[in-house]
Amino acid sequence: MQRTVRTFSVDDIAVFNNQLLQWSQQFETIIWLDSNDYNQKHTSFNCALAVEEFTCIQTDYYNGFEKLEEYQSNVNDYIFGYISYDVKNDVELLSSNNFDGLQFPDLYFFQPQKLIFIKDEVIEFHYLKMVDNEIAKDFETICTIDLSCKTRIKERSSNLEIKSRISKESYIKKVTEVLVNIKRGNIYEANFCQEFYAENSTIRPFEVYQHLNEISKPPFAAFLKTADKYALCASPERYLKKEHQTIISQPIKGTAKRLKHVQEDKKIAQELSQNTKEIAENVMIVDLVRNDLSKSAIKGSVVVEELCKVYPFKQVHQMISSVISKIPENMATTSILKDTFPMGSMTGAPKIKAMEIIERLEETKRGLYSGAIGYFTPENDFDFNVVIRSILYNENKQYISYSVGSAITAKAIPEKEYEECLVKAEALKYVLLNTC
Repeated sequence: MQRTVRTFSVDDIAVFNNQLLQWSQQFETIIWLDSNDYNQKHTSFNCALAVEEFTCIQTDYYNGFEKLEEYQSNVNDYIFGYISYDVKNDVELLSSNNFDGLQFPDLYFFQPQKLIFIKDEVIEFHYLKMVDNEIAKDFETICTIDLSCKTRIKERSSNLEIKSRISKESYIKKVTEVLVNIKRGNIYEANFCQEFYAENSTIRPFEVYQHLNEISKPPFAAFLKTADKYALCASPERYLKKEHQTIISQPIKGTAKRLKHVQEDKKIAQELSQNTKEIAENVMIVDLVRNDLSKSAIKGSVVVEELCKVYPFKQVHQMISSVISKIPENMATTSILKDTFPMGSMTGAPKIKAMEIIERLEETKRGLYSGAIGYFTPENDFDFNVVIRSILYNENKQYISYSVGSAITAKAIPEKEYEECLVKAEALKYVLLNTC
């Protein structure tokens, strides 16, 4: 599909970012991806905005990857969308029978009529030919948006009643059951998750996203809108990226809360880097990722580029590893995703058995949570995040949800795992209760 590309520059790129996101809110379909200028390897752009469907695919998990491959090859253009966690049922003989208050489709991608990238100080408009006469007008409109008239994010107490799907007592009991499975040798690790939710409630998704992003500044942030369904994502984690023949996976395992005092914050980061339990969790998942990547990799090309490095984010410190592989030329891109989905950091090891156990013990269908949001390029490259630290919202059903989890290993203490979940959920709860 042919696109018209025009480049622009502005005096203040940060202001333009905000104007662009504000401008996008008029559309029924939006995906906004923001690196928040985080200093990291393997970044293709600072921000990307895809709006207004020209074509799309929306389906359940059955033959999901096959349908996605057919759609991608037929369109031969940029497509943006998501793969929900439950597409695991297309990969293995698994099911998802838990409660689902959100009702998101299992898989959704769209070909945007209008696509805008921000790369350093350059703004690139990539419009389909049918709307390329609107580029100049849209750029002018975006630049004239008066952000001073925008309602400032105000913090106030909300009437939102957030409930826990699993009580603390039940959580401890369920984690204890995971530990029994580990001691029996059924699994080595499982990522067990729980949902917090609000029913018969409404929020302003755009304002909540802005507030969440402002206090988190993660490298894989995303704002997704498809009709009445929203994902407000403050993810620090990349799932998988393809750059030509190179595949990059960057799993996260290991979390510590940021502290205000500089020396205390450095100390807690150092303690995380030496924590044998957290290192063991991370290494187990790195081994799982290496195995997944080897299914499609050129023999001997899977390399651990970085192991258990601690990175600071605004809310937490995270332990991140990077695993790289090389694939043969002309390999189907969706087969690489299928070989590695769902990501090991959100499942456990061995992966299939871990997924069976967590499906039985969890009480909510994960849906988009612990799935992936991202895009494909016309050159068959792709990049996807892991949907964590995210608020999901069905406006029509007035249902708000966020889920958090932690990796359970043999050394896990159920009470401490529960506390880790609360640390991860802190920013999500805060913005829901304190955004107008």
